Amino acid sequence: MSISKKHQKSSSLAAYGIAHNNVRYQLSPTELHAITLEKKMGRETSAGALAIDTGEFTGRSPQDRFIVKDPVTQDKVWWGDINIPFDPSKFDALYDKVIAYLNGKELYVRDCYACADANYRMDIRVINEYPWSNLFAYNMFIRPTEEELKHFEPEWTVVNAPGFMANAKEDGTRQHNFAILNFTRKIALIGGTGYTGEIKKGIFSALNFILPVQKKTLPMHCSANVGRNGETAIFFGLSGTGKTTLSTDASRKLIGDDEHGWNNENAVFNFEGGCYAKVINLSQENEPEIYGAIKKGALLENVIVEANGEVDFADTSITQNTRVSYPIYHIENVQRPSIGKNPKNIFFLTADAFGVLPPISKLTPSQAAYHFISGYTAKVAGTEAGVVEPIPSFSACFGAPFMPLHPAKYAEMLGKKMKESGVNVWLVNTGWTGGPYGVGTRMKLKYTRAMINAVLDGKLGLYSYDKYHIHSVFGVAQPRECPGVPTEVLSPRATWNNDQAYYTTAFKLTNAFRENFKKFEAYASEEIRRGGPQRYAF
Repeated sequence: MSISKKHQKSSSLAAYGIAHNNVRYQLSPTELHAITLEKKMGRETSAGALAIDTGEFTGRSPQDRFIVKDPVTQDKVWWGDINIPFDPSKFDALYDKVIAYLNGKELYVRDCYACADANYRMDIRVINEYPWSNLFAYNMFIRPTEEELKHFEPEWTVVNAPGFMANAKEDGTRQHNFAILNFTRKIALIGGTGYTGEIKKGIFSALNFILPVQKKTLPMHCSANVGRNGETAIFFGLSGTGKTTLSTDASRKLIGDDEHGWNNENAVFNFEGGCYAKVINLSQENEPEIYGAIKKGALLENVIVEANGEVDFADTSITQNTRVSYPIYHIENVQRPSIGKNPKNIFFLTADAFGVLPPISKLTPSQAAYHFISGYTAKVAGTEAGVVEPIPSFSACFGAPFMPLHPAKYAEMLGKKMKESGVNVWLVNTGWTGGPYGVGTRMKLKYTRAMINAVLDGKLGLYSYDKYHIHSVFGVAQPRECPGVPTEVLSPRATWNNDQAYYTTAFKLTNAFRENFKKFEAYASEEIRRGGPQRYAF
């Protein structure tokens, strides 16, 4: 495919050390879909979507994510097991090796940008080895107009080479795969992994550093939507807690499903131009909007496609992390542009596999700060080798792998935003009820939706003793009644029918919270520390 003259300048890769002309620039989803099929790199499903396998890696590899430690980052990044330093000279040498590997290959290049708010826009160039990776970039980043492309000058570059394998001993990586951010050169370098999530998370991580440091703006790992009254709701949560599902509601306009900023004008803006949803056990009945978005232009990852083209969403033989990406316009009821004003409610989503947290509870400001820094959810049996019972999982700010600064910095910014906007914060357990995983059952989606809708409609009301009960272990305020939800469901203890077993398990989780928070105590105020569970089990 030849490159039109209007895109000749934009598509040149000489500045990156790639001199050849075998570049497929700004191809349409239809073209990328067809090329992937032609190269036998994917299959078309009966719904028209493209299904591919990402290969060895079906999820992110946090231990292989690095940040170049240089004058820009050395005194600002919270270095450790999450933000692993990488030597600048090693980066330069590895970058040159990746470019040499890509030289001569057919490459797929896309100019796009992040951040729907023009005041925070980041122009991005994505260079992909595979056509379906470039389709992912089309789906997930914001798409410039033809007029905008005429004067497009990328600020950041993503170099994505899944087929390149690093030599760990020589290149300074842990193993053959890597995802490295260089804030001085403004490059996200990804190799050895086909998992597309590394592409978007690289840019998200960069914004999580740039926005607070340079723009005094809070970045958030959350979804968001807006109601007819103009009030915005924000949903924080780790993978599998329902962040995408609960924000995609036919009665509210979707702003975005994963990555947002909260600006100084009290507005929430989407970083992305699409959605990246988990599709494990997806059904048209429970998640009609997401199900309907899986059509021509969508990219399914690591799903099982039957001979007739039907997708078996219940089959997790490749991975439990089955995914789909699609442009946000595949959802009918979306906010245009992807900006919401007047945030009034924040929901912290957790899939508590211990089954002891209330299905919904209202948090005080100190509790909100504590739970934000903690970022709790749980791993269930079978998700990882050796996991035979629920295991507490904490990810600071509900997105620690993408947060270059200390979590206390983001918590401080969120607290300030909450105070200024008068927002209410709710803890929502989308996990288990009636006992832990293996004994109880997963909270019904219709109940969770009913509780969230009751909040958004103002039906849960202000806190008062007759309407709320203070949980004796976690100290949170749980409502006694909620429209559309059986009263007994609102009390986790009551669903167990075994008080001793319930409190034993609740205190076990309490201790896990306190143990995890020890590493933040030196940075947290006494008020924040008091926001957590106050009792140990003896």
